[in-house]
Amino acid sequence: MPDPNVEKLAAILVNYSTDVKPGDWVLVRGHIVAMPLIEETLRQVVRAGGNPTLILESDELSEIVLAEANPEQLSWVSPLDEVMAEKVDVRIGIHAASNTRSLTSIDPKRQQLFQSARRKFARRYMERSAAGEHRWVLTNYPCPAFAQEADMSLADYERFVYAATFADQPDPVAAWQTVHDTQQRLVDWLRGKEQVVVRGPHVDLTLSIAGRTFINSDGKRNMPSGEIFTGPVEESVNGWIRFTYPAIRGGREVEGVELGFEDGKVVRASAAKNEEYLISQLDSDPGARYLGEFAIGTNYQIQRFTKSILYDEKIGGTLHVAVGSGYPETGSRNQSAVHWDFICDMRQESEILVDGELFYRNGQFVI
Repeated sequence: MPDPNVEKLAAILVNYSTDVKPGDWVLVRGHIVAMPLIEETLRQVVRAGGNPTLILESDELSEIVLAEANPEQLSWVSPLDEVMAEKVDVRIGIHAASNTRSLTSIDPKRQQLFQSARRKFARRYMERSAAGEHRWVLTNYPCPAFAQEADMSLADYERFVYAATFADQPDPVAAWQTVHDTQQRLVDWLRGKEQVVVRGPHVDLTLSIAGRTFINSDGKRNMPSGEIFTGPVEESVNGWIRFTYPAIRGGREVEGVELGFEDGKVVRASAAKNEEYLISQLDSDPGARYLGEFAIGTNYQIQRFTKSILYDEKIGGTLHVAVGSGYPETGSRNQSAVHWDFICDMRQESEILVDGELFYRNGQFVI
């Protein structure tokens, strides 16, 4: 018998996050470990009248390609990817893992080559999404590997996931609508503002949001969600920021990251662990050293670090920035094969001022 929480989460993904309509071409891309949620999601897609295409993934399959393909093969892209980037109406991504460190031994340059070849697809999906032609959502399935990363038992991790997504609520959609309404007030207040100053024990940054749009992330693209974000003016970021939590990418955990900015560009970068990998990603392309995102986490259901950026960037009382590609709907012009989020805790002795007015202090909005 299916887990009712899994059924509810699938229903949220299909009927709320992506609002699948009859006739929609729906791409469901999921890890084989997440099969229970994949099955329920397909069921919900069919019931909604969508036409599903399923792509299954695994850690082992990814490792084979990245480890054994030659440079020409790593750069090759499937014609199917071209078609999907132009035609798919809805994408639902369901992440899971059997081994979260399966790619640790892969040369970062090989990963860069693979990512760069697919950069145009990511950009095209973003453009179509910004134009209202494409809907998408990403979620994580509560699997043993993710529970281990979070230092939790599987049962505790499942409870954490279903609480963060509101799948444990009698009416999850009503709960997400409340999130939307609360965040919309903040987004409305920020409209037309220009200058942001961020201060605290871990940060001293200035940046411009002039002409940029804050997005109300209310569960339509990430599940769970709970953040407001924009793309800062590319050349406007100055100062430094030290990130509280490790940043995980490509199976590598990078700790103690500090970035220094001058006229938007990362000119200083250091890490206590895996600094070489950090630098390699910043050197992927010119856009990787500029910010594509500035965001504030608002999901106070999430109060602990789990080593999953989908949850961790939403921690209520934190902000995060992403180097690399920005979202066109924010006004961001930054393009890169990289989009890498880094989280800074703002819950103590920290503040955000917008056009000189106090907007946020010690992890709470004050306007």
